[in-house]
Amino acid sequence: MIKRFLFFFCILASSHIYAQTANPHGLAVIDNIIDYRNSVAGNPEKELLDLKKYIPGIKLDIRYATKNNFAKQAVYKEARAYARLPVAKALKNVQAELNKSGLGLKIFDGYRPYSVTVKFFEIASDKSFVASPKDGSRHNRGCAIDLTIINLKSGKDLNMPTPYDSFADAASPDYKDLPASVIKNRDLLINVMERNGFRVLDNEWWHFDFKDWKNFELMDIAFEEL
Repeated sequence: MIKRFLFFFCILASSHIYAQTANPHGLAVIDNIIDYRNSVAGNPEKELLDLKKYIPGIKLDIRYATKNNFAKQAVYKEARAYARLPVAKALKNVQAELNKSGLGLKIFDGYRPYSVTVKFFEIASDKSFVASPKDGSRHNRGCAIDLTIINLKSGKDLNMPTPYDSFADAASPDYKDLPASVIKNRDLLINVMERNGFRVLDNEWWHFDFKDWKNFELMDIAFEEL
């Protein structure tokens, strides 16, 4: 019995050490399912929820599971969107609020494994639009969401300043040289997200960080393992 305990203790300890030391930037990244499950056992709010299952009527357009993205390659094996429990709850509130006006959310991306952030940084021509591997992304923490608003009746996106993943100046949430109707749609998205605990990124109208992102670790676990 003692030998068995020591055997499993060594496995857990080695996996924990690997998560701390394998990163070349010295970041603590949870990179195995055992450490992830242990973190959730210690704090249920750290669970990553499948947004499609958790939020009624939410739509997905997971571009990174296709070649229709700035990287021109699929980096996810599955078209899924995950977020930590408090983030998922806040998005559920956003969805309910929008539904009252015949609108809803379309998710482009949620939790993103750290290894994908590394790949994006290597590929991107403009590094200001991608997170640095030296710090990791709030997507890696399950606390950032890329999204837009759709009309539920037509199923179409509301007109926004740029397409998703655009590197153009107009992607900034403060960009003014736009039709009034587009600014109205962008502000609607920003306002409803801010009321529910999110903050828009300064150069991407579609990207929102959850207010408590610092409470969650960086992760590098593929969707198919969750």
